[in-house]
Amino acid sequence: MTEQAEVLSHVSRSRAAGIIACITCITGIGNLLAGLLTVGIPVIAPDLGIPPAQQLWPTAAFALACGCTLLPCGAVADILGSRRVSLLGGLLQTASALGAGLAATPVQLISLRATAGLAASFCLPGAVGVASHVFPIASSPRRRSIAFAAMGGGQAVGFGLGLVLGGMFSDTIGWRWGFYVTAILNGAVLTLALWALPQSVDGGPVDQGSFSRLAHEVDWIGALLISTCLTLLSYELAVATGSNAERSIHQPLHIAILRAAVILLPIFGLWMRRQARLGRPTLIPNSMWANLPFTATCITVFLVWGTLNASEQLTALYLQDIRGTSALTSSLYFLPAPVCGLLTNIAIGGLLPYLRPSFAVPAGCLVSGIAPLLLATLCHLDGPGYWHGIFQAMALNPLGADLMYTIANLVMTAAFPNKTQALAGSVFNMLAQIGKSVGITTSALIARQITTHADGIGSKEALLLGYRGGWWYNCALSFLSMVISFWGLKGLGKLEIKRD
Repeated sequence: MTEQAEVLSHVSRSRAAGIIACITCITGIGNLLAGLLTVGIPVIAPDLGIPPAQQLWPTAAFALACGCTLLPCGAVADILGSRRVSLLGGLLQTASALGAGLAATPVQLISLRATAGLAASFCLPGAVGVASHVFPIASSPRRRSIAFAAMGGGQAVGFGLGLVLGGMFSDTIGWRWGFYVTAILNGAVLTLALWALPQSVDGGPVDQGSFSRLAHEVDWIGALLISTCLTLLSYELAVATGSNAERSIHQPLHIAILRAAVILLPIFGLWMRRQARLGRPTLIPNSMWANLPFTATCITVFLVWGTLNASEQLTALYLQDIRGTSALTSSLYFLPAPVCGLLTNIAIGGLLPYLRPSFAVPAGCLVSGIAPLLLATLCHLDGPGYWHGIFQAMALNPLGADLMYTIANLVMTAAFPNKTQALAGSVFNMLAQIGKSVGITTSALIARQITTHADGIGSKEALLLGYRGGWWYNCALSFLSMVISFWGLKGLGKLEIKRD
């Protein structure tokens, strides 16, 4: 063990609690902002004059910016320091939240949400890098797993809190206050982080040598290829869920963009092969995909995050479009999700030494698959009551994702070298973001197609048929993720065992 790692592994209990609190809040606040926007956009749109065709873009701008910068930001964090990058991301996140509250035009709001996506690209891999360096797997496995579990719970609680605050402020003193309060909270977290996060995580001051390493130790061409691919794909996913998607998606420009995104994937793989053959830096070596637990974890993360967010989005639409529930009441209906997510991650932090991923992850996926199953079978035009289906579905929905968050981070950081731990975190979060976009988009497309072809049926009944189709689709994906995780993780032992 290096001298630096030895010093970091002996941080006091109070300092460790402060570190875990900081990285949890820094990453969770990004989801809080997403929750604010999810519930608040019906109120924000008429206030700022956002036309229906552009109402998806405040959310899409975040995904676009985050998806295209996650991997480069993770590589930068490993060289310039995870602490520095986390603090920079937190600062950008504070500024973007304050700016969103002050936005006066649609362009301003969309631009500030893109800035928030860039901030998340610094925060997410930076936080993973901090946790990996401060709590080495060889000497602090328990604290390491608690840190990752706390970040998973923080993201679940953050999104749920954002839903509640978004509904509360939208129906009372105004949607802008949700962003103001978030900016104040983020500022307080940054103040704590300046004290709690050890400067030794960064390994030394930034000098000319650091920028030289940036130029020579990061595969910038590979980062450009995969980032461009993800940007184009995210853009087309946003177009596919727009109000005029049926016409837009068939335009030659959008067909060309989609083809370019698909073509860039094998080009990226060929570039990784070339870099490895020449002994040069590679962003994600192709050989890593031969690691079955790593590959299965990647696929499972992609599927689980898609079904989690798509099921919640369809439920929000069902409550408001079919049941006529107010924004505040709808947001309160989602409270079981963050509460159960928090309790799940607390339990994971203590029970991880006794859990086998080969059984725990498939079990979590199975439980999460029951949520859309309940919604698809129980939801009608006039029911069910909240306590007879929706409550149970919202409580079960996040369990698979929250369990997967901790185990996936541990598997991925173990698969990458110590010097690229932030990059490992960016790979995980990239898969989660893209999975979320794909899950919501494909579910929305299925729901729209079913609704469109429901001839002779009243509008609400046709909408309900579409939402049911989306829930059945998410149920199938959850059960598929259960099978993949059981097959891919079957040889994986307990993750907290000390490694040499």
